[in-house]
Amino acid sequence: MRRILSYRPDAFITALIATIVVASFLPCRGVGQQIFEWLSTAAIALLFFLQGARLPRETVVAGITHWRLHLTILASTFIFFPIVGVIFHTAFPNLLSRPLWLGILFVCTLPSTVQSSIAFTSIGRGNVPAAICSATASNIFGILITPLLVGVVLRLHGGISASSIWKIVAELLVPFCLGQLLRPFIGAWAQRNKKMLSLTDRGSVLLVVYTAFSEAVVQGLWHQIPLEGLAMILVVDAVILAIVLLATTYGSRLLGFNHEDEVAIVFCGSKKSLATGVPMAKVLFPSATVGVTVLPLMIFHQMQLMVCAVLARRYARRFEQTALADSLDHGPHARPIPRDPAAS
Repeated sequence: MRRILSYRPDAFITALIATIVVASFLPCRGVGQQIFEWLSTAAIALLFFLQGARLPRETVVAGITHWRLHLTILASTFIFFPIVGVIFHTAFPNLLSRPLWLGILFVCTLPSTVQSSIAFTSIGRGNVPAAICSATASNIFGILITPLLVGVVLRLHGGISASSIWKIVAELLVPFCLGQLLRPFIGAWAQRNKKMLSLTDRGSVLLVVYTAFSEAVVQGLWHQIPLEGLAMILVVDAVILAIVLLATTYGSRLLGFNHEDEVAIVFCGSKKSLATGVPMAKVLFPSATVGVTVLPLMIFHQMQLMVCAVLARRYARRFEQTALADSLDHGPHARPIPRDPAAS
């Protein structure tokens, strides 16, 4: 409990909260709203272009041989998560308003995070190369799979319209592929400027969040969602996260994965990407509903970071305790001390 209470949001989470506060009191309107719409569209294209430019193909090739682990993570991300969301919605349709359920189900269709999944896998002494490969593959496949899942799971206007498909291709897939094509020329530059480009990525998300929430506030967002509505989002997000964490933990053990692989499966298979989800929401949903739609995602994102930070430390302690026990039990046999010939 003390570790949970001592958790502090990182700078990006703080910036997100500040952006929502600014949009709540100073939303952009009229011509300003149109300008921010254009800017956010350009920011989304830049975000996916830079993702393509930074993605090392060698990493994907190196990790792709561990197919059982990757299939398990992808199944958790794109099959188990949506099933849990649909069952929850079917069982409790009146627990949340329709726009908020739309946001919850949207969370369930998203790809995994990349940076935090890899970081927590590393902290927990997990299989980092496999986590890099799986998290990266999840985001690549998510560009196509998430919109399809949105059409199937959310039944958005009977499916994804032709205009939505074109927007996905134009704003997400084309910039990503262009970044991959130009990687031989700009890949080294992108690697040298990771910190600066990370700020660009986060700035793009903040810009989209501000634009989306401005539109939502103008449409009466905070009048539509009372405090009890926010509380219920917390409950639903927490239950879904708990179910998936339990399923990935015990499921990986039943499938015979070792400690390192289990850690990668838990942290890559239980997360949802805010950085990918916010731009996708802007592409997939009408501007007036984007703010409400991404609210469950932002709460889920903060929650998963807090819970996984605690889990990663527990995995690390378990690994260290196991390693210590093995060294005490088998150390003298595994590492025989060489004898000094002069002592004979």
